[in-house]
Amino acid sequence: MNNAQQTARVGLFFLLGLALTWVTFETLSGGTIFKEKGYMLIAGFESLKELKQGDDVRMAGVKIGTIETTRLAGRRAEAVLRIDPGVKVATDATASIVMAGLIGTNYVSIDLGSASAGALADGAEIRTKVTPDINSIMTDLGNLGQKLDGALSSFGSAFNGDGKGGGLFQKLDKLVTDNSDRVSTTMTNLQEITTKLNKGEGTLGKLINDPSLHDELVAAVDEIKSAATQAKGFVSDAQGIIAQVKSGQGALGTLVYDEATANNLRVTVANIRSVSDKLAKGEGTLGKLINDDTLYNTAQNTLKKADRAIDGLGDSGPITAVGIVAKSLF
Repeated sequence: MNNAQQTARVGLFFLLGLALTWVTFETLSGGTIFKEKGYMLIAGFESLKELKQGDDVRMAGVKIGTIETTRLAGRRAEAVLRIDPGVKVATDATASIVMAGLIGTNYVSIDLGSASAGALADGAEIRTKVTPDINSIMTDLGNLGQKLDGALSSFGSAFNGDGKGGGLFQKLDKLVTDNSDRVSTTMTNLQEITTKLNKGEGTLGKLINDPSLHDELVAAVDEIKSAATQAKGFVSDAQGIIAQVKSGQGALGTLVYDEATANNLRVTVANIRSVSDKLAKGEGTLGKLINDDTLYNTAQNTLKKADRAIDGLGDSGPITAVGIVAKSLF
């Protein structure tokens, strides 16, 4: 092999090495060596969940940038996103950390936001939301398994006992064993009762088996319904009467709500009371007639004299009779 061939081979290997170096560096840098840098957005999270520099930033599943760097900022972690210059991120868009499959790497997913919203400027902070990852899901599943295990253990202790006392099945078996005689007696009584019911004995048996009692019961229910209807009518009429009284209609309404009529009634009652008081005291002609015995006695004596005079008229003439009567009376 001459020197020219050896030199050509060395040069070829050198070029191949440069090409491989370029491809490797281009791959690791996300293919942005010869591209425009784009602009930066800040996304703050409670945890970056294994997110690292160079991971993808995607919108609607399409790669629009990469993770420039990750850092701690006080009580939170921040991911600096490098977004391609031709992509506009809406001001109301939200970023979240998403896992690419069960064994894939994480990436930042940005939703589209609303079409009417403006675009975020370079260095602006984008809104974020927390999404569950495989670790939190597995932790929750583990906690759920522990709770299920505890619940199953509690069920097992309740049914089978915990060594200190019998379980539910043992208690039920003991309860049935201790009360077997009572259970047998109760079943016998129930059987006797059902036999009597089937034979139509007793009130309930007759009610079940006798159609006439059923018809009477239905008729009684109909009468109760009729009485209830009449009661409703009576209540309605009473409400109508009360409404008329409240509106001042009729004699009772006028008496209750008409002040002039009420005053006249009070005056009349007062007059009647005054007359009754005078009669009781013997004032006036009627009062004296009621309370004075003298007038009664005088009238009785006069009637007796008139009776004697009439008895003597049969034996005397007209003139004599007139004189006898006048003498008897006066």
